[in-house]
Amino acid sequence: MRVGCPREIKTNEHRVGLTPAAVREYVAHSHAVVLETGAGLGAGFTDADYVKAGARIAPDARTVFAGSDMIVKVKELQPAEFALLNEDHILFTYLHLAPDPEQTKALLASGCAAVAYETVTDRNGGLPLLAPMSEVAGRIAVFSAAETLLKHKGGSGLLFCGVPGVAPARVLVLGGGVVGLNAARMAMGLGAEVVVLERSIPRMRQIDEVTGGRVITRYSSLHAIEEELPKADVVIGAVLTPGAEAPTLVRRDQLASMKKGSVLIDVAIDQGGCFETSRPTTHDDPTYVVDEVIHYCVGNMPGAVPRTSSEALNNATLPFGLALADRGLDALRADPHLAKGLNVLKGEITHPAVGQALGMDWRDPFGVWADTRARG
Repeated sequence: MRVGCPREIKTNEHRVGLTPAAVREYVAHSHAVVLETGAGLGAGFTDADYVKAGARIAPDARTVFAGSDMIVKVKELQPAEFALLNEDHILFTYLHLAPDPEQTKALLASGCAAVAYETVTDRNGGLPLLAPMSEVAGRIAVFSAAETLLKHKGGSGLLFCGVPGVAPARVLVLGGGVVGLNAARMAMGLGAEVVVLERSIPRMRQIDEVTGGRVITRYSSLHAIEEELPKADVVIGAVLTPGAEAPTLVRRDQLASMKKGSVLIDVAIDQGGCFETSRPTTHDDPTYVVDEVIHYCVGNMPGAVPRTSSEALNNATLPFGLALADRGLDALRADPHLAKGLNVLKGEITHPAVGQALGMDWRDPFGVWADTRARG
C-alpha cells in the first residue's frame, strides 16, 4: 500500500503522524511511504531522516494525498485539506467528530474510510491510541495551571507548591481516567493538594493505591462538584465519553462560587469541553477570562512537546496502522477493536456516539455495535 503523511497545518501543531522509526517498519512491510517536505521538522525529524528510513519526500500536501492510499496524520482534517480526500483513501488520525459537523460533512462527501485514533478500543475496554496523548495532556495541564496562577499571567498570584507556612494550591480533577490520574500524580508531585472526583469505585481505589493515599478521592456528584469548586484554585476537566461530546460538568452560574483568579483547564475541549464557558484556544493565545475565572482550553496540549508526543503516539498507532496498510479494510473485519475506530465509511457515519451527537443516522458495517441500538 502507498502510505502518505502530510505536514500538520493546525495552528501550533508540530507533531507528525509518522516518525522515521515508524517509516522503517512500514517499508519493512513492503509499503511505499511518502511525506510532505518538512512534515517532521517540528518534532525534530529532518527530511534526510525520513529518506534514510526509506521514505520519499513530496513537495506539498496535494502530492501526498494524490499519491497515497492511506493518509496517516495526527490532528483532524483542516478545511484546506477537505478537497484532497477521495473515496479511495483510508484516513487514520484523531478526528473528534462529535462537536465538528463541518469536518464530518467533508468526510462524508469524500466517500473515504476514516478511522479515528480516539475510538479504537482494546480488549479491556480501554482506548489505546488516545491513552499516550491523554498521559501527556494530563501532565501538561498541571504545568499550564501552575504557570497560569502566576500574577503576571492573570492568575491569583498563588505559588502552586506553596512554601513552609503557606498552603499550596488546591487542585480539583474532574475524572479519574488516564488524563485525571496523570494530572493528579503530577500535581501531587509538585506539592499541590489534590482532589479527584470519579464515579468508578474500583478506579478510586486504584488512585488511592497509586498515590499512597496522598490524593483525596470523592464520588463524583452534583453535590460534590458544588462543594469542591469554591475551595479549588485549579480545576482540571478530564472527562471523556468515547466518540461523543464531553458532558458539561461546570455551568456558568457556578463560576460565581469560585475564587477570583482561579484557573479552569479543559482537557476535554477536543470533544466540545466539559465547562459550559469553554471555547477552543491556541498555544499562542491560550487563556481568556469569564467572570474573573481564567479558562485554559488549548485543543492540542500535547503539541507543545511534539518530540515526546510524536514518539509516544507512534508507539501506540504503529501496530494498527500496519494492519490497515497490510490488509486494507479487511483489517477491520479481522479486528473488532480496530473496527470500532471507524467513524465514516463511503458517505455514512459508522460510530453510534458520533451519529447520536450529530443527530444523524449511522450504520454498523462490521457488526461491532450489536449492543448499541441505532437511532434513526
